[in-house]
Amino acid sequence: MLIVNPNAAPSNEYGPALQAILNQGGFETARAEITTWPGYEPTPLVSLPGLAAASGLGAIYYKDEGERFGLGSFKALGGAYAVAKLVRSAGKDITVCTATDGNHGRSVAWGAQVAGCRCVIYVHAHVSEGRQKAIESFGAEVRRVTGNYDDSVHRAAEDSAANGWHVVSDTSWPGYGEVPCDVMHGYTVMAGEIMDQLPDGKPPSHIFAQGGVGGLAAAVLAPFWQRYGADRPRFVVAEPVNAACLYESAKAGAPTVVPGDLDTVMAGLAAGEVSLLAWEILWAGCDGFATVTDDTARVLMRVLADGCAGDPPLVAGESAVAGLAAGIAVRKGDALGLDGDSRLLVIGSEGATDPALYHEIVGRSAEDVRAGT
Repeated sequence: MLIVNPNAAPSNEYGPALQAILNQGGFETARAEITTWPGYEPTPLVSLPGLAAASGLGAIYYKDEGERFGLGSFKALGGAYAVAKLVRSAGKDITVCTATDGNHGRSVAWGAQVAGCRCVIYVHAHVSEGRQKAIESFGAEVRRVTGNYDDSVHRAAEDSAANGWHVVSDTSWPGYGEVPCDVMHGYTVMAGEIMDQLPDGKPPSHIFAQGGVGGLAAAVLAPFWQRYGADRPRFVVAEPVNAACLYESAKAGAPTVVPGDLDTVMAGLAAGEVSLLAWEILWAGCDGFATVTDDTARVLMRVLADGCAGDPPLVAGESAVAGLAAGIAVRKGDALGLDGDSRLLVIGSEGATDPALYHEIVGRSAEDVRAGT
């Protein structure tokens, strides 16, 4: 399903209200710090000509975040950066806390371990044991709550208020925005890398990025919008059918809560409430909002693992393929100007962050895929 955003137009300016959320100064500050961290290196931007030809597109560029700082996802850029800023201002004698579907919590826990502060992470009923253990490996205390992702967000906020902890969330709500902006500014480092890596410096014609609460999508859209203005790529957000809070918000024209258990194989995108700050950027500049099915995600994980018509094999986690799935589906419907000359950029947001689930879906391990076996 696809909704074309009537509120977005190429002529829309990235004005002062949006600058107050994500801005060039924030991009530069985050990049200056993160690029000095031990182990930093730009993740690959992989060209997939075989899949592009099979999909009727001119080019597909896949930003592979599977090895980011050894944490397995782009989230390593955001939560850890926000923790580092907090510890610099408040000292090490603090407790940081967040709710997570898995990857954000891993980043916050890693950041807390590096900074030397205490960390408490809340996970919900559908977070796998493998993802919980990965968070615990960085020394965090993990607390499991009943309900969905949004229930865990609320519980983390309530307990933090009661205990004087510092919430490091990747979503924002009324009265809570500074830290989520830090998280998103961390993510913009990835967008800066992409701009440096694009062949001949030529921007893509289209970008399809994962939804979730909207932080990743906003952090990719904002730098491209600020650099290219009216000539920016057309931009689409992709979400699971069962957790499409941005799609439903676009349908309603205002932030809308999606109830239920939000159960989807794309666990990193299982959010029912949008980040209000991310929404402001997306509603003003995102050209479309799309949904994809779990079955489609599973198929594309296997396609990328096998390589299409000579493409290199890629380890793509469940949430990593949402944008790609939506782009291929939208191309088949000839919407938003996608055609045989289009250059599609997608964000491979995670690798095999749950190795057991990855093996179950793909039929072999991430190590075997990388080895070409």
